[in-house]
Amino acid sequence: MLAIVAPGQGAQKQGFLSPWLEVDSFARGLEWLSAVASLDLVRYGTEADDETIRDTAVAQPLLVAAGLLANRELFGESPTAMATLAGVAAGHSVGELTAAAAVGVLNPEAAMVFVRERGQAMAAASAVRPTSMTAVIGGQTDQVLAAIEAAGLTAANNNGKGQVVAAGTVDQLAELAENPPERARLIPLSVAGAFHTVHMEPAVSHLARLAPAVTVTDPGTTLLSNADGATVTDGREVITRIVRQVANPVRWDLCLASLAELGVTGLLELPPAGTLTGIAKRNLRDVELFNLNTPDQLTEARDFVRRHAVDGEAATTR
Repeated sequence: MLAIVAPGQGAQKQGFLSPWLEVDSFARGLEWLSAVASLDLVRYGTEADDETIRDTAVAQPLLVAAGLLANRELFGESPTAMATLAGVAAGHSVGELTAAAAVGVLNPEAAMVFVRERGQAMAAASAVRPTSMTAVIGGQTDQVLAAIEAAGLTAANNNGKGQVVAAGTVDQLAELAENPPERARLIPLSVAGAFHTVHMEPAVSHLARLAPAVTVTDPGTTLLSNADGATVTDGREVITRIVRQVANPVRWDLCLASLAELGVTGLLELPPAGTLTGIAKRNLRDVELFNLNTPDQLTEARDFVRRHAVDGEAATTR
């Protein structure tokens, strides 16, 4: 079984879309999604420096656009192509929107408007007071969670074996750094807020007002939720969960457990790829992994899709 996954904020890198703009259909699509989002995603994906694309209001639309357009290059224009070949889809944090649009819950234009509003609202919430996130690598899980709680922080991402992300105020993160869990390494993340914590409640309120106006359909294939790793089959519930998730922890560990239970044999990460496959390498040891980062990998990626597709005889459309 094939899983398609989409990364979250922090995965973006300076110039990561430059090679993709050599593909005419991708370049045209990025121009269009730039217009939809009222952002120059072409410049952000090719010329802007790391600090510029660290901005939440920029990073989130950039990531969703990249994932959706690369997914289209991989599976073609047909909205049912991915559903025919992929047994399951999931996204980490803002990647949930990428995954939801990829399986047809909402169209790309609606996804871009929604992620623009999400990014702007989360950036505004982040500006209220200095907050951020730190990855805690290694250590005993119970000791890691206890240290995070002792510092007044939230375990905002539980990413499986050996990685929990703490989020909260800069002062709280400094306290954690002074009193780290035993045998754990702390890595500050390239994000500008305490995402998936109570600090994001104003963004939840804004998105909750917009969500009822979004036209949705039910997912075309199995779609996992960050809340609990469960399969969500109702399109309206998908959007409701995505809104709530802004201020609640990402349980990627439970998504990984669901991927294992479903019998996934191959996992392909959409660009900018590497974060989720790195986590999967530690947690899904018998699953073949593929990082799709440049268009010259598309032929190999399509072969990967065919090997792990729901229907092994099916072929991609491009």
